Amino acid sequence: MLSKLRRWLREGLILLALLAGTMLLMDVWRAPQVPASFDSTPLQTLEGETVTLATLSKDKPVLLYFWASWCGVCRFTTPEVARLRSEGENVMTIALRSGSEAEVSRWLLHKGVEFPVINDANGAISRSWDISVTPTLVVMSQGRVVSTTSGWTSYWGMKFRLWWAKTF
Repeated sequence: MLSKLRRWLREGLILLALLAGTMLLMDVWRAPQVPASFDSTPLQTLEGETVTLATLSKDKPVLLYFWASWCGVCRFTTPEVARLRSEGENVMTIALRSGSEAEVSRWLLHKGVEFPVINDANGAISRSWDISVTPTLVVMSQGRVVSTTSGWTSYWGMKFRLWWAKTF
C-alpha cells in the first residue's frame, strides 16, 4: 500500500511539474509586446484622468490588467483585481472592445467593481501590445515590464507578482 501511495505521489508531482512548465511556456509564447514609448504615452481613464504607465509605475509597481466585459475568464479575475485595488495596490485596467465608455461604466456598476479603466473601444491599444488573450496581466515597475501572464490568475498569484516587482 505504501509503495502504491509513493508511486501516485511521484506521478502527481511529475504531472504538476509538466503542467507548470506548459503554463510557463504558454505565458512566454503569448507574452504581450510592449510598444516603444508606451510608458510615456498619455492615456485617458473613464474618470477623465490622463495617466502614463511611466508615472504610475515610478514609485510603486503597477498591475496592468487587460480585460473584456465579454470574457468568461475575466469574471473570475476581475473581482480579485478590484480586491487588490481596494487593498491599496497600484492597479490600472484596460477594457478591450467592451463598448462605449457609458457601456463599460454600466458594466462595472452592474458587477460592483471599482478600479481605474482605460477604454480600448476599438482595440487599438490591445493591437499595439499584441494582446491576443483576455485576461492578460502585466506588472510594470519604473516604466519597464517585470512580468506577464494571460488567462486565469489567482489573487495570490497577482499579489506575489506585485511583491516580486517591489522586492527585486
